Order: sequence, then C-alpha cells, then structure tokens
Amino acid sequence: MRIEEDCIGKMEIANDVLYGIHSQRAAVNFPISNEKVHPLIIESLIQIKKAASQANHEAGTLSEVKFEAISEACDELLHGDYSDAFIVPAIQGGAGTSSNMSVNEVIAHLANRKAGEKLIHPNDDVNQSQSTNDTFPTAGKMAMLKSLPELLKAIRNLIEAMLEKAFEFKTVIKVARTQLQDAVPTTLGRSFHAYHSMFKRDLKRLEAAARDLKTVNLGGTAIGTGINASDAYQQEVVPLLNRGTHLDLNLATDLLDATQNCDAFAEFSGALKNLAIDLSKVSHDLRLLSSGPQAGLNEISLPRKQAGSSIMPGKVNPVIPEVVNQVAFEVIGNDVTVTMAAESGQLELNAFEPIMFKRILESEEHLTQAIKTLTVNCVCEIKANDKKCASDVEKSVVTATILTPYLGYEATTRLVKRAVTEDRSIKEIIRAEALLDDSKIEELFSKESLVHQHSSEKVGNLA
Repeated sequence: MRIEEDCIGKMEIANDVLYGIHSQRAAVNFPISNEKVHPLIIESLIQIKKAASQANHEAGTLSEVKFEAISEACDELLHGDYSDAFIVPAIQGGAGTSSNMSVNEVIAHLANRKAGEKLIHPNDDVNQSQSTNDTFPTAGKMAMLKSLPELLKAIRNLIEAMLEKAFEFKTVIKVARTQLQDAVPTTLGRSFHAYHSMFKRDLKRLEAAARDLKTVNLGGTAIGTGINASDAYQQEVVPLLNRGTHLDLNLATDLLDATQNCDAFAEFSGALKNLAIDLSKVSHDLRLLSSGPQAGLNEISLPRKQAGSSIMPGKVNPVIPEVVNQVAFEVIGNDVTVTMAAESGQLELNAFEPIMFKRILESEEHLTQAIKTLTVNCVCEIKANDKKCASDVEKSVVTATILTPYLGYEATTRLVKRAVTEDRSIKEIIRAEALLDDSKIEELFSKESLVHQHSSEKVGNLA
C-alpha cells in the first residue's frame, strides 16, 4: 500500500492502481450506482490534458521532459485498455472535480511509473493552467459531439426509409382520422411523407443545437477570468485540442458566461427531447394503424419479430414501436433532469453538470439505438393492407365531405345520418335520391377528388 494525502487527510491506496486519493474518496462518497463516468468524457479529458501540456510547454511553463512524459502517458491511455483505472461514479458532487482529478492522477501515476520516479505532479503539472470548471464542461461538450454523428446518421436513414414508404404507399387510399374519429380520405403515402418531413426538422434542430456545443471555456480556469493561465496558453490550447480531435471547437468570447451558464446543454437536450416526442408519436401511430389484426384498424402490417404471449397462441405484438416509446419516455425524463440542473446553477458556476452529462449522453446513445431498430426492424418491412384501407373508405361516410360544396352542409348531414342508419354507402343514397348525375358522382368520388391531390404532389408523384 502507498499513503497519499490531500486537504482532508491521509489515505491508503493500493500500490498497483493508477488512481489516487481523489478517485478513492469519490468512490466512497458517491455510491449512487455502479455506473462510472462516461468513457467519452474520460477520453476527452485525456485529450484536453495532452493539448494543455503542449500549450504549457510552448508557453515556457512546462519543461520538455515533463511535457513528453505527460504526452506519452496520455497517448498510452487513449490507445490502451485502462478502464479499471477510472473508478469515479458518474453521479458525483463537486461539479466534476473528482472526474478531473481522477484523470490528473492516472496520467501522473502512469507517467511516473514509466519514468521510474516521481517526475509528474497531478496538480502542478498535469492540471497546470486548468481548473475543473473549464476542463470538465469542455470534455462534456466534446463527448456529446463525439456521440452525435451516429445519431444523425440513424435519423437520416429513418428519413430515407419514411420517404421510400411514402412513395411505395402513394396510391393506397385510406380513412384519415382526427381525434381518433373518421375524418376525410387521404393516402397512406401522405401519412408516411408527413413522418419524413417531421424527422427532417428534428435533424435540423439537432444540428443547430450542436453548433453551440462547439463553443468552450477552456482557458477560463476557475470562473472564466483565466487566473493562473498564461496568455500564450489561452491562445494555443483550443487550436491544439482541435488538432488532436478535429471537433472544430472555438473559444467563447465571454468566458465567465461560458463557465457559469448551461443553456447550451438545455438547448441540446431539448432538441433530443423533441426528437423523442416525434418518435413516440410515430410509434403510437404505427401501433394503432396495425392494431387487430382482425378486430383493429389493420391498415398496415408490421413485421412479426417475436411471439407476443405466453398464454395466447399466435399472438404477435408491436414490440419495436413499444421499445421506441419507452426510450422516448426515458429521454423526455432526462430532459426534465437537465432542465432542473441547468436552472439550479448559482452565481459563477453550475455544480450539476455531472448529472446533465450523464443524462444527455444516455439520451444520445439510446435514441441512436432506438432509431436504428425502428428503421431496420420495423419501418423498412411495413406492408400496406390496401384492400382493407380501400374497403374502409368505401364503407365510411367520410366521403360525404366532398359533397358539401354542391349540396350544402345541412343536406349532406342528412345524407350521412341516413347512410349510417341504413348501413349504406353515400354513393348509393345519392344515386337513390337522384341528387347528382352519374358522371358527377364518379368525378366527385374518384380517388383524386377524394384525397384532394395537390399539384405539388402530382409533380412529386406522391398522391
């Protein structure tokens, strides 16, 4: 065992571990769950430490020997499997200090182990010109940006799948519903094109919100004043970090603002929440449209993925939309957490970034996987039940709406009531009462007339 000391006192640490007293205290103090700080945050902190050591060396405040030792240790951590060295819990007090100090300790201990002497100090050398208050939020933003490309790719694939279904179903006429009641005729293609359009907006929202994540406060140190950091360091650290990460980060013009205010995290989380809301709405629709099949709407058939009951033979449930719904509920809840945490910062610092980062990264990852399975295991394999859809339109009185410009609202209402009472189609009753000639009836009840096809849809081949 080795003895380490901090401002609280001394503690025994196992000789063979790379972490130190700050990491050990965090593990003891925050036994909330088994979940550790996200690997992308750890990776980003290591990249920050490497860039900082180079900036300090170029500024003349860190020797060549120490710079090389820190840089080599960072490279080894980035390319090796040292996950067991990072034991700090994801949910932690201290505004991320435990996370920052954990990385400082591991880098210093690894560098010293390789050097065979106590060459590197975690605070004086690895943390030189830095504070948790600028490294931790920068690492959090970096982690979110690193998670984003896979999510954006998943959304784009879903958008494309929805568009393909829109064209596949462009001639499938069906009953539209408002407030779950029969409304007017439409096409299944239009329904899927609406989903396509909605997810395109989600994509734009996320891309826009992510732009603010590129603005960082690295170099601001404790509260944004840059205390203990040289001018040369402040000018060089972000460009050096970009060189190693290709994240295109930029230094905030108001470092105090960037240190204390978390609206960028709330905005990004809000964009994730909007995506979750839209995914949940579509999942509800898919479950409704495929309900039954014998005693439900049964307008579409979802792919059969697994047995749905331990007691009812042959029952198959819409498991993919169901799991997407649940991820959406989770993400919406995560956004509430982020909202409360962002609102609860006081004065020059927000102490609650650890929970914000945990929830946002969780939302990104779970949404990515949910969208992937929705696209591959559901949307791409949806089939339209054309005959059922057409039969519903034929039987329904929703077609009566097309008559109001010719017969008036009150007369059309009377026809609807008679059709319902006698269980007959609107067309039958119009013919029986000789209200319109046959050619006009056929014109009005044609598919193009019933679905009120727009010229833009005709051009795009989407009826």
